[in-house]
This record gives sequence, C-alpha cells and structure tokens, in this order.
Amino acid sequence: MACVGLRGQCDPNLRLECDRFASSGIIRLGRWIRLLRRWSVQEAVMVGRVRKARMYEPLRLVRQLPDLRAARLWYRVLRHDKRNDALLGAVADALAQHEIKLIDSTRYIAEFIAGQGVLTRTRPTTAQMGDVDFVLPLVRQLGQMDIGQAIAVKEREIIAVEAIEGTDAMIRRAGGLCRSGRWTLVKVGKPDQDMRFDVPVVGLHTVELLKAHGGVCLAVEAGKTILVDKPQLLAAADRAGIAVVGVI
Repeated sequence: MACVGLRGQCDPNLRLECDRFASSGIIRLGRWIRLLRRWSVQEAVMVGRVRKARMYEPLRLVRQLPDLRAARLWYRVLRHDKRNDALLGAVADALAQHEIKLIDSTRYIAEFIAGQGVLTRTRPTTAQMGDVDFVLPLVRQLGQMDIGQAIAVKEREIIAVEAIEGTDAMIRRAGGLCRSGRWTLVKVGKPDQDMRFDVPVVGLHTVELLKAHGGVCLAVEAGKTILVDKPQLLAAADRAGIAVVGVI
C-alpha cells in the first residue's frame, strides 16, 4: 500500500502500516501527483478528514504554502467556491488528468457501513425518533447546500448546526447550550453524496463526546455513513446508554 500523508493531519504511526509512505503539505497537490505517479498508482482513495478550519489560521499562507498546481487550481476554480464538493471535486479532476482515479472510499469497508434500523441494544424513545424525523429534512437541506452534515436537536428545538468546525466541536457546543442533556445528534450524507469523498464518519470518539456532553441518541444515514470499528462503537454506545439508529 502506498500512502501520501497530509502533514499535520495524519496519524504519525500511519507510515508503519504502509509499503510506501511520504508526507506532503495539505495544498501541495503537485507533490501528491508526483508521488502517486512515481509509485505507479492508478487508483486512490481518500481516508480520514482534514480540519478545514486551518485554512483560516494566522500565517496560514506561510505554513501551508501552495505549490504551482494548487495555486492554479485555486485561481481557476476555488477562489469562487471553497465548499467541500467544489474543493474535492477539483482535486479528483486534477488526479484524473494524470490517470489517477479517485475511487469510492467505502469500496473495501462494506462491513463498516451503517445499516438501517436500531443498531444498538439501547433503543431510542418515541420522542427521540420524533426529533429525528423532524430534523432529517432540515439536515438534508444543510447537506444540499454543502454547509455541514449534522444537527443537534431536543424536543424539536434545534440546538446546534454543524459548519466548518466539524462534528466534534459541534457536539461540545451542543452540550454547552443544552446543559440538561438528553439530546439527539442526526448526521447524514448529502442527498447526492459523492462516495469518493466527504462521506459521513462516526467513531468511538464520537460516542465518548456524546456521553460527555449529554447526547443520548445518534441517528446516522444507512448506506452512507462509515462506523469506524463498528462492533466496538456499538458496544461502547450501549455501555453509555446511547441509542444508535440507521435512517433512510
């Protein structure tokens, strides 16, 4: 397996799992392409997430200096639209121009995709499912506009909406805004989700954060959400008294 790890974003131990590994700046697209071509890569998959908020850090242009290819991409496409779909679609197109095909990020992990129905022994209450039904059309509109993937809700009151900060930060914010707890998190893909990138992901850390900040129900989109370490995640949710349900 060959891997380009994004500097400051990937696990330091990632290189130990790879036959070939090199690190690269987050907006050094030309280097990504050169490395992948050197390794004769024909298909690539995006794994993990990038903390997009780093785009607005002080001295970001010095710390994340783009190469020429990334600068051209920014000028021609992304200066007009920096939303995830535009950004990642442009990267996929740039890779394809060099015969590197970006593939469905779930191709080899079908067993970790959320199924439909209640996935834990802990079952959601009627009120919690009412909140899920209330929020689903709203969070799908959020995804359609490429703003975020998740909403926190309690008693049909919107507590928090995810944007650039990501789900983890939104969970912390929701816990601060709803100190009585017992709220529900609904996280779904976009209506026209491109499974090559930005697929919703939930992990053990998500469950830990929900427990710490008062969340008691997690609804994810069946067929479009990756449950990292699925058996362990569902067991941890049961121990925490959190219901996990896959919705369509």
